[in-house]
Formats: sequence, C-alpha cells, structure tokens
Amino acid sequence: MAPSSDPYACPSLTDSLRALARRGERRRYRKGTVLIEEGDRGDTLYIILSGRLRAYATGERDREITYGVYGPGDYLGEMSLDGGPRSASVITLEATECAVVTRHTLRQYIAEQPEFAFELLAKVIRRARAATLGAKQLALNDVYGRLVALLNEQAVAREDGKRVIAERLTHRDMANRLGCSREMVSRLIKDLETGGYVEPSGVSLVLTKALPGRW
Repeated sequence: MAPSSDPYACPSLTDSLRALARRGERRRYRKGTVLIEEGDRGDTLYIILSGRLRAYATGERDREITYGVYGPGDYLGEMSLDGGPRSASVITLEATECAVVTRHTLRQYIAEQPEFAFELLAKVIRRARAATLGAKQLALNDVYGRLVALLNEQAVAREDGKRVIAERLTHRDMANRLGCSREMVSRLIKDLETGGYVEPSGVSLVLTKALPGRW
C-alpha cells in the first residue's frame, strides 16, 4: 500500500488535534530554525506534523538546558496562549513541518468542540508535572543521579536482555538536559564504559547491565 500523501495522516495525532491542525497554516522549517524565542510575546500554537523540535532555555554563560524533545503529534506554544511571554525557546532538530494555529482559531475551535479544552488542559498539567519533577531532580540529585534517571527513562529493552537508548543523544544533548557541562557527561559516560555498564553502538548507547545507584 502506498504511503498517504495527507500531511495530517500522522498516526500520532488525535482526531481532535488533527481537526484543529487542518484549520492552521502548514509551514515547513529547515533544521536549526528557531521558531520561538524565550521571553517574546506570541499567540500561536505549533502542532508538529513531521520532524522534531527541542524546547530549551539559556542561563548564565549561555549554558542551555533542554526541557524536552518533541515529535509528530506533539504541540508547543500553549503556555503563551494567555498573552504572556514565551516560557522557553524552540528550535528544529531536523527538517520539520508544523500546523501553526492562532489563538483566535483555537478559541473558535474550543467553542465548537469544548471537549478539546480538557485535552489541552491535560497536556499543560503533564508538562507542569514534568517541570516539577525536573526541578526536584536538580535540587536533590547530583549530576550522576540525574544522568542515571535520564538513561533509564530513555532506555528500551531488547530481546537479549540489554537496553538501548532509543533517542539519538550526544553528550551535549545530555548535558543540556541535565544542566551540567558536556565534559562532565563525557567523563561519567567514560567511567560507565570502563566499568562495563554501557557500550557505544553507532550513534547510541547500550546499557549492558543495571546502572549503579551511586558512583
């Protein structure tokens, strides 16, 4: 069967989100395009049809921290639909296509389909909980503890009993998510490799056995 040419046929889109996306404006972006700047005012929602986006913030000495990486079926920008400033920056990690929906269009859609308001609210709550958990980890865990939590979260089990990191994560990507330096991540990963806990596999990592709770 030939693949569908419908850009809204993404299986990750819920029916309600697909209907909203059809009311937006389809836009294509090159890799490395900044769609949202932290602190700017905005009233648009980005529904991802294809590609990947990274939400991040920049702190002291231009060090970045990644809030999350999002793909087809996800959407970003909902936090500023109240007219407030953007809470994070968003950049494309690869060629990406989005349906861009204005606040006016979203309000009209919710008026016609009020149940979507609950879907939108649930998404905001999940992200708020994730942000709270991230802040808790930063406060209570050292860098190694946060690295273990990240690797365990991303790992997918294989038939041989080992686990592989499903997402392509460079040491810089990990550092941005953990709020530390790339050098720190490289040193910890090297120590884990030496201890036989992880091994490189192409652009990914394989977890050969359970990671120790402390290092």
